Amino acid sequence: MIASLTGVLKTKSPTEVLIDVNGIGYAVTIPLSTFETLGEVNSHVTLLTHLHVREDALLLYGFATEEERVAFKLLISVNGIGPRIAQGILSGIPVHDLRAHLVSQNVAALTAIPGVGRKTAERLVIELRDKIGRIEQATQMPSSAKDKQAEMRLEALLALTSLGYYRSAAEKAIRQVLNESPESHLTLQELIKRALRYATAK
Repeated sequence: MIASLTGVLKTKSPTEVLIDVNGIGYAVTIPLSTFETLGEVNSHVTLLTHLHVREDALLLYGFATEEERVAFKLLISVNGIGPRIAQGILSGIPVHDLRAHLVSQNVAALTAIPGVGRKTAERLVIELRDKIGRIEQATQMPSSAKDKQAEMRLEALLALTSLGYYRSAAEKAIRQVLNESPESHLTLQELIKRALRYATAK
Protein backbone atom coordinates (compact mmCIF):
# COMPACT_ATOMS: atom_id res chain seq x y z
CA MET A 1 0.00 0.00 0.00
CA ILE A 2 1.33 3.44 -0.93
CA ALA A 3 0.46 5.68 2.04
CA SER A 4 2.29 8.84 0.96
CA LEU A 5 4.56 10.27 -1.71
CA THR A 6 7.35 12.81 -1.37
CA GLY A 7 9.09 14.03 -4.48
CA VAL A 8 9.32 16.67 -7.18
CA LEU A 9 6.13 18.07 -8.65
CA LYS A 10 6.65 17.67 -12.41
CA THR A 11 3.20 18.65 -13.70
CA LYS A 12 -0.04 19.74 -12.09
CA SER A 13 -3.66 20.38 -13.03
CA PRO A 14 -6.79 20.85 -10.89
CA THR A 15 -7.46 17.11 -11.04
CA GLU A 16 -4.08 15.39 -11.44
CA VAL A 17 -0.40 15.77 -10.65
CA LEU A 18 2.75 13.93 -11.65
CA ILE A 19 5.27 13.44 -8.85
CA ASP A 20 8.81 12.23 -9.52
CA VAL A 21 9.99 10.06 -6.64
CA ASN A 22 13.61 9.03 -7.17
CA GLY A 23 13.15 8.78 -10.92
CA ILE A 24 9.74 7.09 -10.85
CA GLY A 25 6.80 9.21 -11.97
CA TYR A 26 3.53 8.73 -10.08
CA ALA A 27 0.30 10.03 -11.63
CA VAL A 28 -1.94 11.05 -8.74
CA THR A 29 -5.57 12.14 -8.97
CA ILE A 30 -6.37 14.99 -6.57
CA PRO A 31 -9.35 17.10 -5.50
CA LEU A 32 -9.36 20.83 -6.15
CA SER A 33 -8.77 21.53 -2.45
CA THR A 34 -5.41 19.76 -2.67
CA PHE A 35 -4.48 21.48 -5.94
CA GLU A 36 -4.90 24.87 -4.25
CA THR A 37 -2.22 23.99 -1.68
CA LEU A 38 0.45 22.91 -4.17
CA GLY A 39 3.54 24.93 -4.90
CA GLU A 40 5.08 25.61 -8.27
CA VAL A 41 6.15 22.93 -10.74
CA ASN A 42 9.58 21.47 -9.84
CA SER A 43 9.03 22.18 -6.14
CA HIS A 44 9.15 19.40 -3.56
CA VAL A 45 5.78 18.15 -2.34
CA THR A 46 4.35 15.52 -0.03
CA LEU A 47 0.91 14.02 -0.57
CA LEU A 48 -0.97 11.53 1.55
CA THR A 49 -2.36 8.87 -0.76
CA HIS A 50 -5.02 6.22 -1.14
CA LEU A 51 -4.49 3.35 -3.59
CA HIS A 52 -7.78 2.30 -5.16
CA VAL A 53 -7.63 -1.19 -6.65
CA ARG A 54 -9.86 -2.12 -9.59
CA GLU A 55 -9.83 -5.22 -11.72
CA ASP A 56 -8.37 -3.29 -14.64
CA ALA A 57 -6.29 -0.60 -12.92
CA LEU A 58 -4.51 0.69 -9.82
CA LEU A 59 -5.52 4.31 -9.22
CA LEU A 60 -3.66 6.59 -6.83
CA TYR A 61 -5.52 9.45 -5.14
CA GLY A 62 -3.64 12.18 -3.29
CA PHE A 63 -4.53 14.62 -0.51
CA ALA A 64 -2.90 17.56 1.19
CA THR A 65 -4.25 16.63 4.64
CA GLU A 66 -5.26 13.56 6.61
CA GLU A 67 -8.67 15.19 7.04
CA GLU A 68 -9.22 15.05 3.27
CA ARG A 69 -8.01 11.47 3.01
CA VAL A 70 -10.27 10.22 5.80
CA ALA A 71 -13.23 12.05 4.27
CA PHE A 72 -12.46 10.44 0.90
CA LYS A 73 -12.35 6.95 2.42
CA LEU A 74 -15.65 7.54 4.20
CA LEU A 75 -17.27 8.80 1.02
CA ILE A 76 -16.24 5.79 -1.08
CA SER A 77 -17.58 3.49 1.64
CA VAL A 78 -21.08 4.72 0.78
CA ASN A 79 -23.02 2.55 -1.64
CA GLY A 80 -22.94 4.09 -5.10
CA ILE A 81 -20.14 6.58 -4.34
CA GLY A 82 -16.99 5.80 -6.30
CA PRO A 83 -13.62 7.57 -6.19
CA ARG A 84 -14.50 9.99 -8.97
CA ILE A 85 -17.68 11.14 -7.24
CA ALA A 86 -15.85 11.39 -3.91
CA GLN A 87 -13.15 13.47 -5.57
CA GLY A 88 -15.83 15.74 -7.01
CA ILE A 89 -17.48 16.18 -3.62
CA LEU A 90 -14.19 17.16 -1.98
CA SER A 91 -13.54 19.56 -4.86
CA GLY A 92 -16.92 21.19 -4.33
CA ILE A 93 -16.98 21.72 -0.57
CA PRO A 94 -14.45 22.09 2.29
CA VAL A 95 -14.24 19.06 4.54
CA HIS A 96 -15.36 20.98 7.64
CA ASP A 97 -18.51 22.14 5.81
CA LEU A 98 -19.19 18.61 4.59
CA ARG A 99 -18.88 17.33 8.15
CA ALA A 100 -21.25 20.02 9.45
CA HIS A 101 -23.90 19.25 6.81
CA LEU A 102 -23.74 15.54 7.55
CA VAL A 103 -23.99 16.01 11.30
CA SER A 104 -26.93 18.40 10.92
CA GLN A 105 -28.46 16.15 8.22
CA ASN A 106 -28.70 19.16 5.90
CA VAL A 107 -29.71 17.42 2.68
CA ALA A 108 -30.46 20.71 0.92
CA ALA A 109 -26.94 22.00 1.49
CA LEU A 110 -25.44 18.73 0.24
CA THR A 111 -27.44 18.89 -3.00
CA ALA A 112 -25.75 22.24 -3.69
CA ILE A 113 -22.49 20.33 -4.24
CA PRO A 114 -21.98 19.80 -8.00
CA GLY A 115 -22.88 16.24 -8.98
CA VAL A 116 -24.81 15.43 -5.79
CA GLY A 117 -28.53 14.85 -6.26
CA ARG A 118 -31.12 14.50 -3.54
CA LYS A 119 -30.99 10.69 -3.40
CA THR A 120 -27.20 10.74 -3.13
CA ALA A 121 -27.34 13.42 -0.44
CA GLU A 122 -29.85 11.39 1.58
CA ARG A 123 -27.68 8.29 1.25
CA LEU A 124 -24.63 10.23 2.45
CA VAL A 125 -26.50 11.43 5.53
CA ILE A 126 -27.89 7.99 6.37
CA GLU A 127 -24.59 6.15 6.00
CA LEU A 128 -22.12 8.75 7.29
CA ARG A 129 -23.81 10.78 10.01
CA ASP A 130 -22.61 8.34 12.68
CA LYS A 131 -19.14 7.90 11.16
CA ILE A 132 -18.18 11.45 10.32
CA GLY A 133 -16.53 11.94 13.71
CA ARG A 134 -13.62 9.85 12.41
CA ILE A 135 -12.42 12.85 10.42
CA GLU A 136 -11.85 14.89 13.57
CA GLN A 137 -10.29 11.93 15.39
CA ALA A 138 -7.83 11.39 12.53
CA THR A 139 -6.72 15.00 12.46
CA GLN A 140 -6.02 14.96 16.20
CA MET A 141 -3.35 12.27 15.75
CA PRO A 142 0.19 13.67 15.41
CA SER A 143 1.49 13.39 11.86
CA SER A 144 4.60 11.53 13.07
CA ALA A 145 2.36 8.85 14.57
CA LYS A 146 0.40 8.56 11.32
CA ASP A 147 3.61 8.14 9.33
CA LYS A 148 4.85 5.49 11.75
CA GLN A 149 1.57 3.58 11.51
CA ALA A 150 1.55 3.69 7.72
CA GLU A 151 5.18 2.54 7.58
CA MET A 152 4.52 -0.36 9.93
CA ARG A 153 1.49 -1.51 7.93
CA LEU A 154 3.44 -1.33 4.68
CA GLU A 155 6.47 -3.22 6.03
CA ALA A 156 4.25 -5.94 7.50
CA LEU A 157 2.38 -6.26 4.20
CA LEU A 158 5.61 -6.54 2.23
CA ALA A 159 6.90 -9.19 4.66
CA LEU A 160 3.76 -11.32 4.33
CA THR A 161 3.57 -11.08 0.55
CA SER A 162 7.28 -11.95 0.27
CA LEU A 163 6.45 -15.12 2.20
CA GLY A 164 3.96 -16.11 -0.47
CA TYR A 165 0.67 -14.89 0.97
CA TYR A 166 -1.83 -13.22 -1.33
CA ARG A 167 -2.00 -9.45 -0.80
CA SER A 168 -5.71 -9.57 0.09
CA ALA A 169 -5.12 -12.29 2.70
CA ALA A 170 -2.15 -10.40 4.14
CA GLU A 171 -4.09 -7.14 4.39
CA LYS A 172 -7.00 -8.90 6.08
CA ALA A 173 -4.69 -10.56 8.62
CA ILE A 174 -2.96 -7.25 9.41
CA ARG A 175 -6.29 -5.48 9.88
CA GLN A 176 -7.47 -8.23 12.21
CA VAL A 177 -4.38 -7.88 14.39
CA LEU A 178 -4.62 -4.08 14.49
CA ASN A 179 -8.31 -4.20 15.41
CA GLU A 180 -7.32 -6.23 18.47
CA SER A 181 -4.24 -4.23 19.46
CA PRO A 182 -3.57 -0.54 18.75
CA GLU A 183 -0.47 -0.03 16.63
CA SER A 184 1.18 2.04 19.36
CA HIS A 185 1.35 -1.13 21.47
CA LEU A 186 2.86 -3.32 18.77
CA THR A 187 6.33 -3.70 17.34
CA LEU A 188 6.72 -4.56 13.67
CA GLN A 189 7.93 -8.04 14.62
CA GLU A 190 4.87 -8.64 16.82
CA LEU A 191 2.53 -7.41 14.11
CA ILE A 192 4.03 -9.77 11.52
CA LYS A 193 4.08 -12.70 13.95
CA ARG A 194 0.41 -12.30 14.89
CA ALA A 195 -0.66 -11.66 11.30
CA LEU A 196 1.07 -14.87 10.22
CA ARG A 197 -1.18 -16.83 12.56
CA TYR A 198 -4.31 -15.39 11.00
CA ALA A 199 -2.99 -15.73 7.44
CA THR A 200 -2.00 -19.36 8.06
CA ALA A 201 -5.47 -20.15 9.33
CA LYS A 202 -7.11 -19.08 6.06
